[in-house]
Amino acid sequence: MGKNIVEKIFEAHRAYGELSAGSPIGLKVDQVYTQDATGTMTWLQFEAMGLDRVKVPLAVSYVDHNMLQQNFMNPDDHIFLQTVAAKHGAYFSKPGNGICHQVHLEQFAAPGKIALGTDSHTPTGGGMGMIAIGVGGLDAATVMGGSPFELTMPKVVKINLTGKLNRPWVTAMDVILEVLRRLTVKGGVGKIMEYGGPGVRDLNVTERATITNMGAELGATTSIFPSDKRTKFYLTAVGRASDWVELAADRNARYEDKVDIDLGSIEPMIAQPHSPDNVVTVKSLAGTKVDQVCIGSCTNSSYQAMKTVASLLKGRTVAENVNLLINPGSKQVYEMISKEGLTSDMIAAGARMLESSCGPCIGMGGAPGSGQVSVRSYNRNFKGRSGTKDALVYLASPVSCAVFAIKGGMTDPREAGIDVKAFKEPSKYLINRNFIIPPKEDTSSVRVIKGPNIKEVSVKEPLKDTIAAEVLLTLGDNITTDDIMPAGSKVLPFRSNIPAISEFVFENIDSTFSKRAQEAKARGGGILIGGENYGQGSSREHAAIAPMFLGVQAVIAKSFARIHRSNLINFGILPLVFDNPEDYGKAETGDRLVIGNLFASLDGWQMYVVENATKGLTFNAKSTLNSREKEIIRKGGLLPYTREHAGA
Repeated sequence: MGKNIVEKIFEAHRAYGELSAGSPIGLKVDQVYTQDATGTMTWLQFEAMGLDRVKVPLAVSYVDHNMLQQNFMNPDDHIFLQTVAAKHGAYFSKPGNGICHQVHLEQFAAPGKIALGTDSHTPTGGGMGMIAIGVGGLDAATVMGGSPFELTMPKVVKINLTGKLNRPWVTAMDVILEVLRRLTVKGGVGKIMEYGGPGVRDLNVTERATITNMGAELGATTSIFPSDKRTKFYLTAVGRASDWVELAADRNARYEDKVDIDLGSIEPMIAQPHSPDNVVTVKSLAGTKVDQVCIGSCTNSSYQAMKTVASLLKGRTVAENVNLLINPGSKQVYEMISKEGLTSDMIAAGARMLESSCGPCIGMGGAPGSGQVSVRSYNRNFKGRSGTKDALVYLASPVSCAVFAIKGGMTDPREAGIDVKAFKEPSKYLINRNFIIPPKEDTSSVRVIKGPNIKEVSVKEPLKDTIAAEVLLTLGDNITTDDIMPAGSKVLPFRSNIPAISEFVFENIDSTFSKRAQEAKARGGGILIGGENYGQGSSREHAAIAPMFLGVQAVIAKSFARIHRSNLINFGILPLVFDNPEDYGKAETGDRLVIGNLFASLDGWQMYVVENATKGLTFNAKSTLNSREKEIIRKGGLLPYTREHAGA
């Protein structure tokens, strides 16, 4: 039997384990990159291991999230990231150089390699034919320290593409919205999406990257395309032809499942509030008034996206009721469109040009007004993520967004009466790496600079045989890490200060949570109850660190999102699943739960009896920890586990 692309890359990087779905496998990693919202904690954790230099072939520290310098905190963190990268042998991408995924695609991503990134949209690199996986910061830190990356071998699903897109009105964004419409935000959990079929040839690398980027919203471990002639063309154009290798699935490759999509049948799509899978056709919403349009983010800020948008805006004017914001994905893209006069076309039409950063996507500026409709070419529209709780955020392609901005409302772009030039992929991109600082060989004179907002890493005590704790909060399905640990300009500057950031845990759901958790900590701590897909969304490990700091001992849910489950384990919080989902109602906020004989349960069938001492009833919960994860939980988290295994 032949092999698929995932199996080929995993086999070439296998450190231990078997390529059998559901089995633990350890992988040697080629590249690790961080961004500043998660990177400060990652590098503090790396420092805590006591190592002099990173032990992966390539590491990069990016600054792209926390760009608003309202006070000393963000610039202090930026200089910390620059100096700690210099000290330990990593590249540093300066503020303004661009969004990590876009820059990494341009500068470092390569087919056949494995990359980890401390951001859930790291799978962008899959458009290049590489395995690129979003992880928590502590996982990244231990891999930079020389450990293999362990994960449970995912199932591999083939997305079989046929036909061609009806360009220019239908884009790669419409493709992934169609996939989300079919599979939902839970459809990719425990899976890798491997794209194949004759339709792949219709998509260039940056279009493929749009699809793999937003594949994160499926809950998938990652997504990947083949490496073919179009991959070679792009790598040659960005000056990295030597990085190209051909990579394709064997004709008789095995897959767990297959999804067939005819690109020619897709029409302009749009995700409605408040979930990326709440997808309908644009024409079904025609006439809906729009107040704000945002174009860019790591999903749709390539040179192709920007040039197409500029072509639509040229000689036209943004509607008087619309506020249009555009953030090109990288300095390279920004410089190219500026040299061609495209930035002037955008500005003349009435667009507000933002710097190359994440910006409005994470609520870092660009918030809509109260109750306003905002349409964005971004990847997430969770309630409140934009910075405005009652805003109605939709997701659509850059082409649809530009048409909406001109027309003042939702319009099927095919019926807008607007001409747009066909995009021709450039044979040579502008190459300027003056905002990327390479690693230093001699680091003896480098001093790591830490501002007053950077605090020491918080570590949990080892597991005890009994958890007796209060249910602090009972939550529903699809709780996001934005719900647990909000982003935005108010909260993210505290990312290096766990005591301070813990005051915002669940702030948008229950403003009393942090205070109640602190009070319960002295009485044995807290337990959280969740529904399906608990912890979906961003990879931010602060959604596990801060609850751990507040004394949360366990989360009992119907199911977990992959990255958040890993982060809970990494910080010593026991992730349990209801043995019978109907028992979900047997534990409510304020109840006191007792989970005894933890060590015996861990060593046995991983079934736990949960006693509700308040209601006088019991139910069963289970865990699915592998041997390494069991030991991490026993030690109180990955950091103490790693220290012990390193002999520190």
